[in-house]
Amino acid sequence: MDIKRGDKAEVEIGKVVYGGRGLAHLNGMALFVAGAVPGDRVIAGVVKVKRNYAEARIEEVIEASPHRISPPCPYSDYCGGCTWQCMTYEKQLEYKQEFVEDSLGHIADITGLKMNEILPSPRTFAYRNKMEFSFSDKRWLLPQGGTEELGDRSFALGLHVPGTFDRIIDIEGCLLQEERGNEILREVKAYARQSGMPVYGLKSHQGFWRYLVLRHSRHFNEWMVNIVTSEERRGSAQGLASMLRDRFREIVSIVNNINTRKGGTAVGEWESTLMGDGYLREKIGPYTFQVSTHSFLQTNPHLSERLYQVVKEFASLTGKETVVDLYCGIGTISAFLASGASRIVGLDIAESAIADAMRNCALNGIDNCEFLCGDVKLLLSHAASKLDVLITDPPRTGMDKKVIERILHLLPQRIIYVSCNPTTMARDIALLKEHYELKVVQPIDLFPNTYHIEAVARLEKR
Repeated sequence: MDIKRGDKAEVEIGKVVYGGRGLAHLNGMALFVAGAVPGDRVIAGVVKVKRNYAEARIEEVIEASPHRISPPCPYSDYCGGCTWQCMTYEKQLEYKQEFVEDSLGHIADITGLKMNEILPSPRTFAYRNKMEFSFSDKRWLLPQGGTEELGDRSFALGLHVPGTFDRIIDIEGCLLQEERGNEILREVKAYARQSGMPVYGLKSHQGFWRYLVLRHSRHFNEWMVNIVTSEERRGSAQGLASMLRDRFREIVSIVNNINTRKGGTAVGEWESTLMGDGYLREKIGPYTFQVSTHSFLQTNPHLSERLYQVVKEFASLTGKETVVDLYCGIGTISAFLASGASRIVGLDIAESAIADAMRNCALNGIDNCEFLCGDVKLLLSHAASKLDVLITDPPRTGMDKKVIERILHLLPQRIIYVSCNPTTMARDIALLKEHYELKVVQPIDLFPNTYHIEAVARLEKR
């Protein structure tokens, strides 16, 4: 029997797959059900049909899984941010461990691997140190009891509706950040509403207010606010900055990024500092780091030090090695490895990250690290004539094939692969495994209540 969009059927959820959705089967076809927990029996409504699978959402939970819990967030059924709030944390950890094992088995054809037990997060809420909120002139109204809530549909500041680029859920707070961040969010929303300046529409490409980005330093309990606007109007942005400075003594830096382009990104073409030095300080282990607006920093500071300790343990440095740190960011891994290496060369394409990395090494008295800015696949061959250990912490998309080709030309003795996506990590390891043996993997849950999982892999040259 064919499956059509709009069909409804009673199904039982057998497992979850990477991407966070429950897996059931309908008429012999795989059915991916958003918001489902293994063990649920549900009425699923089909929303999309492809050649080999279909996608569905829950219309009704007939029998709840013993691992299903009530999510504490009022937006959890609509926001695409933390879709696993409906599942016990113990089960989240179990499934994430399976994701890593299954990815390496199915994609890289690696079985019988030594897989360390996943490291849980000390916090499952209020753990994120960075949140990005979008302004929109197209507010998505939450369904309530079959009707829609009343409200102004021309203003929103919040998070995206899954599967859309222009619809925003107007939120009063997100449980993944500290409550102080939610207070800042609400004050910015009130100010923007009353400012007389319109919010930006991603279809009309008109309006002023575009994004609000909040960063928090756990160690120093300080905040940085990035206000992204479509043009530079010093008076409007400065007025918001002055209000925030007066109301929140924890805010140490406020910047205004100006993005005149049509694309939906919170990165400006230029930046103006409205208050403070334009960066945030954070301390991880014994090291202090300065983080500028667009530089990458691990989002869960409660596990960052443990992550870098795992990298250091896996690297097994003796003090004689030359290390290349691919996608080095602001130099956090380089700093943790510096005392055990002869020389470290960090590579990254982001100018702000490289500037931060050089400044951070100087700040921490580290003198055996150097950093190069540019396309890593072009820089890698010239970074070091002798390469002993390679650290790679690529974006979610993994490494470019040309980067892997250059790695296989250089053939370092050891590779430490840090990944936030087990599928792309497994894909890259499959390309490396002819020359490298995967020795051990350590999963680390940096992202509670989401399906995302961090993992550190150690590969040795055969």
